[in-house]
Amino acid sequence: MPLPFIKLGDCCKIVSGATPQTHVPEYWGGDIVWLTPKDIANLDDPIIFDSPDKITQAGFASCSTQMLPAGAILVSSRAPIGHVAIAGRALCTNQGFKSLIPDARVDSRYLYHCMKHYAQRLAELGNGATFKEVSKTIVEDFEIPLPTEVNVQHRIAAILDKADAISMKRSAVLTNADQYLRSTFLKLFGDPVANPKGLPEEPIAEIATVTTGNTPSREVSAYFGNYIEWIKSDNINTPSHFLTKAIEGLSEAGLRVGRSVPAGSTLITCIAGSPSCIGNAALADRPVSFNQQINALTPKPGIEPEFIYATTLFSKARIQAASTNGMKGMVSKGALEEVRFILPPPDQREKFVAIFRTVMALIEKLESAASEANMLYGSLAQRAFTGQLSGL
Repeated sequence: MPLPFIKLGDCCKIVSGATPQTHVPEYWGGDIVWLTPKDIANLDDPIIFDSPDKITQAGFASCSTQMLPAGAILVSSRAPIGHVAIAGRALCTNQGFKSLIPDARVDSRYLYHCMKHYAQRLAELGNGATFKEVSKTIVEDFEIPLPTEVNVQHRIAAILDKADAISMKRSAVLTNADQYLRSTFLKLFGDPVANPKGLPEEPIAEIATVTTGNTPSREVSAYFGNYIEWIKSDNINTPSHFLTKAIEGLSEAGLRVGRSVPAGSTLITCIAGSPSCIGNAALADRPVSFNQQINALTPKPGIEPEFIYATTLFSKARIQAASTNGMKGMVSKGALEEVRFILPPPDQREKFVAIFRTVMALIEKLESAASEANMLYGSLAQRAFTGQLSGL
């Protein structure tokens, strides 16, 4: 039986957050949990109790952020829209949230799963020139399915809790695999930025060919097609070690005026709107073309692609130090070529590469399992919110 729908504003109090002035030391370092959207982006549990940054009582009083009770549903409303978590204690947020305080008719866990399921739909309602954001009015008018009996909501939430836990545990294992890869690299070679082991160093130009991407003229539609993927920074700035699938591609004609590199190349974001994005890297597992915001490192003979990638990944600070545009960030091809990378002896590199390949094979299997878990959760959520779960 289809479920009745209700506007969030009719069953929840919608609360916006705020940020104390960052240049006032007295506002920071207190004991009030204060969250930003990135703090709930990759949780291994839906309930959040703590935050990296905390504010003082003076900081809380200085701005319009509000204290949310335990059980409130935290929904990021910009950059990006749709991350969801449950407040495990009284806390507050920055302006990147439109949090929900449900009334007595709504089970918090049910509301969490509901908002998680409809996150994409909510994101599609966002607007804004610089970045998309959903307003308080949009959230208030957003409709969700809501069984009239709270005990039915509770039973639906219990079913989805189990499926969600499986998905989150898989994600946690993936995170641990990444941490193992990093710890292995540091154990073998030390921090490649500080180079405490005194390993030999070479300019990037000595160990890899640097290629800067470009954009074929948009006025020539024949340059764009499906012959080869055309990578942008969005395909690099992800949790994956490998490039994600590009939305756009070039034609054969486009490739003749474009730039491409073979599989085994490391692609690096070298022009970005934020300095923190400079140096983000991903490994190409197929030939690709790419735009001018990206430089690619194609290993020279005798240098392992996996070692180049891992060194790039863990040497981000050196790449960022070569940036010539403080507010946004830009590393030219010439500046990148001069950045120095550690270059341990071949036998040490080969030891790491063998471990890297083993971990990547494990991650591939885990990602497949995580995908299946996410599909199970999505299927159950779809059935739950359309009234198709029987026996409730």
